[in-house]
Amino acid sequence: MNANLGIRAHDIENVTLQEAVSIISSKGLTSVQLAVSKSLHDVNTTLGSFSPGIAHYISRIFRKKDVQIAVLGCYINMIHPDPSLRRKELDRFKEHIRFARDFGCSIVGTETGNVNPEIVYTEENFTEKPFLAVVESVRELVAEAEKFGVIVGIEGGMNHPIHTPERMRRLLDSVPSNNLQVIFDPANFISLNNYQNQEAVFQEAFDLFGDRIVIMHAKDLMIEDHRIKFVPVGKGILNYHFLLKLLKDKKPYLNILLEETKEQDIDKSIAYINGLY
Repeated sequence: MNANLGIRAHDIENVTLQEAVSIISSKGLTSVQLAVSKSLHDVNTTLGSFSPGIAHYISRIFRKKDVQIAVLGCYINMIHPDPSLRRKELDRFKEHIRFARDFGCSIVGTETGNVNPEIVYTEENFTEKPFLAVVESVRELVAEAEKFGVIVGIEGGMNHPIHTPERMRRLLDSVPSNNLQVIFDPANFISLNNYQNQEAVFQEAFDLFGDRIVIMHAKDLMIEDHRIKFVPVGKGILNYHFLLKLLKDKKPYLNILLEETKEQDIDKSIAYINGLY
């Protein structure tokens, strides 16, 4: 049995959306994470532009090639330090929620932002105030999602307040709704401090919220000059044998979406994951 593999649509670069979908399909990939603003360069996708019409127009392109829009990517800084910009970000995400079903999609995904205008690593993110700000924003987004029968998918990461499996569990407990689920990117929970104990990190994640994972991102990492560098799956040090065993047992046929994977690396990444799966 092979994994249920997809990719971020915008990782197929310098082509039209129709060409990108054809390439994705030809590789045997069955799903995408679609960030509309990153995949449609000649169409207005700013706040207020969405309608059932544009959603159906886009979804038809994918349906013709039997490719599922597994998640709408709308990655925002939900705790932006400028309140007016934070409001615009939240409103943009809520617009994606309202029209997600017209795209044939039930999940809208984001990370949790940053205390700075730019998404950078800072331990200020790990303090209580940013966490509580995330809870406030997520609560608002989930309330909107509940109205439309849509899932808010939250992705954790080291550049964000939700930077550990424990923090993710605390967020889930703080916003008790089944419309809040997890986009799990295992590489995002790995740091210079824990990469040698990565299996324990992954096991903790599955123990704490394995039942709430709705999407997995698949990328790899290397340690280079005392920094973490993301690379395509199979080119780094992540223990995908361990990860995929957890996944296969807990979440059969989960959408696994390739990240940090350009067109020339797709075939090797697919072969690597299916070989382990």
